[in-house]
Amino acid sequence: MTGTRAPAAAVLHELRDWQAARRAQFPIIAAHPELAYLDSAATTQKPQAVLDAVHTYLTTSNANAGRGTYTWANRTTALMRETRERIKEFLADPDPDRSGVHLVSGTTEGLRTVARDWLTGVLADQDEIVVPFADHQANIAPWVEARELLARQGIRVHLRPMPYQQGSRDYDPAALARLVTPRTRFVAATHVHHVYGGDMNIHRVRRAVGPDVAICLDAAQSVGHLPVSLAELDVDFLVFSGHKALALPGTGAVWSRNARGPRFVPGGWDGSPDTTGAASLRAALDWLDAAGTDRIDRWIRALSARLTDGLRRLPAYDVLGCRRSLAADSDVQGRQGIVTFRHRAIGSGDLGFVLFSHGFMVRSDGLCQGSAGEREHAVRVSLHVYNTPEEIDRLLAVLTALQ
Repeated sequence: MTGTRAPAAAVLHELRDWQAARRAQFPIIAAHPELAYLDSAATTQKPQAVLDAVHTYLTTSNANAGRGTYTWANRTTALMRETRERIKEFLADPDPDRSGVHLVSGTTEGLRTVARDWLTGVLADQDEIVVPFADHQANIAPWVEARELLARQGIRVHLRPMPYQQGSRDYDPAALARLVTPRTRFVAATHVHHVYGGDMNIHRVRRAVGPDVAICLDAAQSVGHLPVSLAELDVDFLVFSGHKALALPGTGAVWSRNARGPRFVPGGWDGSPDTTGAASLRAALDWLDAAGTDRIDRWIRALSARLTDGLRRLPAYDVLGCRRSLAADSDVQGRQGIVTFRHRAIGSGDLGFVLFSHGFMVRSDGLCQGSAGEREHAVRVSLHVYNTPEEIDRLLAVLTALQ
């Protein structure tokens, strides 16, 4: 995707005071200025407002939800309801009266819930689903499991691999359109790729598959990192993790449009919900709205451009994903806060260890990618609002010395 936008350096200059004020609100970051946390795609750090909300809930209203009629229980029941409504509001849900929100432990459980409790009920023998085998395992395994569950009932479902563009590793909408048949019922897709860092242009996926195919979107790397509008995304399910959006671990949600196919109704007995997680998630969404996800998005994309621009000048490193977008002044869509690379001589595990010895916390392994993804381990730098240009420059200095 191309388009006119402010140069990375101009964005970083424009937003530097705003960012400094936001960074100061993260106690663990402020307490460790010697360290650079560069692993926000795995989990984000928490602002004081989220920590305060959890403390307030636990010290004023801690109770089970939907299990009592006393004041604390009523407050907690209201908290769960309000959190679900807050998610719809945060995601710019165009039809909140029809849609649903089901709170889960995170993206992995949410996608599996869609697979087991909805998809297995709508597929018939010889139907087809499209699966992104170069994306995160969490967006692959549930659909494989659904096929196996149906096979035990004598229902044969075909999994078609999502096609990717060779150079950029974006989805290939033209190839996808050729792949779709009248038996295509469901497409699993990712909003922002957890390795290549690209926005996967879901509007092109919708155009390729037509108006009748259900789309389930893994939004683990987009919610809390950039503006996400369901009014603009014509998808049927959107699933995300709260802990990647400044909330506590063990939180997340499945949003369902309930317009294509039967209404999404999770099966089984819910049991006691994670009320503390809900308190943290509602507070995190409030914090993100106040900070402005548009500014967060601009900041982390500018930092990504600063990093890729530096890496492209270092011949010892290979940056994964679209190489045309590496220059800071490129008009090709840049990385959404995720930059993954390898050293041509130093193993990624060793490189991660060396970087930590210099105060940089990065991910350095297989990155949970599917069978059609990278076969070698890599180092991933993933950014959020608390990261700074100075951290990027220090990282580049260390990487330069390792050439």
